[in-house]
Amino acid sequence: MKKVVACCCMVATLAFSLVGCSDKTRSELKNGAAELSSYSDVKIGVCIYQLDDNFMSLFRDELVRYLLSQGFSEDNIIIYGSDNNQAVQLSQVEDLLGEDVDALIINPVNASVAHTITDMATQKSVPLVYINREPSGDEENRWVDNDYKVTYVGCDARQSGIYQGEILLELGMDKLDVNKNDVLEYYMIEGAPENVDAGFRTMYSVSTLQNAGIETKCLLDEVGNWDRMTAENITSKGLDQNLVPDVIICNNDAMALGAIEAVRNAGLKPGEDVFIVGVDALPEAVSEIKNGSLCGSVFNDFILQSHEAADACIRYLKGESCEHFIGCDYVKVTRDNVDDALKAIEELGIEGN
Repeated sequence: MKKVVACCCMVATLAFSLVGCSDKTRSELKNGAAELSSYSDVKIGVCIYQLDDNFMSLFRDELVRYLLSQGFSEDNIIIYGSDNNQAVQLSQVEDLLGEDVDALIINPVNASVAHTITDMATQKSVPLVYINREPSGDEENRWVDNDYKVTYVGCDARQSGIYQGEILLELGMDKLDVNKNDVLEYYMIEGAPENVDAGFRTMYSVSTLQNAGIETKCLLDEVGNWDRMTAENITSKGLDQNLVPDVIICNNDAMALGAIEAVRNAGLKPGEDVFIVGVDALPEAVSEIKNGSLCGSVFNDFILQSHEAADACIRYLKGESCEHFIGCDYVKVTRDNVDDALKAIEELGIEGN
């Protein structure tokens, strides 16, 4: 059964949880709470699909901060970046297991690599926590059927796609339909092939619009690989072909920022001539929401997720059981609540790129 962890509200009227879902009380560690210093000798191996990814950089930094707060030693937190390469990641996991790590936290390059990583970890009896990129349903069923010490921590990407569609719906067709042809013409810039989150965000953002009775037309649908420059190039190519959309839907904020830049370079005004929506609520993206260039984003709670990933490792290390799916809700970020988002970012000391 999937366990969904509800985000706490940082602001009573908002439910924007940059701060609210923070440190868990040590009492939740039960008898282990008094023995936190013993974790200083525990080795945690971490693989991130790509270290310079904006969102995963925030996630990684908070994960390390939280592990240190729980008594782990920085020297025993081993972090590798996989350069978005499946073969590199598998080699890194093999190296970590060869170094006798006590637990693994893996941000998989793609869903298909999870099966092999799971086998590698379980053969060594090493607990494994996947983060951010959800393996397939069949793979997760395998953990349940075999009672593996394997967990996924992340949000349900269907919800983020739905929220992107709702952000656009809240603006209304009178505003979005710039050329007044009663059809919402859009670009879709997708994250990566085989990525579950990318697939769900792509599917549910558009279906939310269509289910509301809006006629849509896709002018361009390309893979941006979560990358800002790639998305900028994709958008520029479409605009150079005189394919001017009403909306650009991006699977993450890095690509949304690239799309904004391309729209500006084409002499158009984002937020007036073309409406752009993203996911993650990165600091720079939130600033673009404030100035009206980005019509909205969806906060992907890296704080709660990184804490839950660490806590899942701790439970496994203590010999306790753990849910195989631990998730939390996304939160819409628009002009209506952007000031609260900016305040939260300032309080956390997070800087934009």
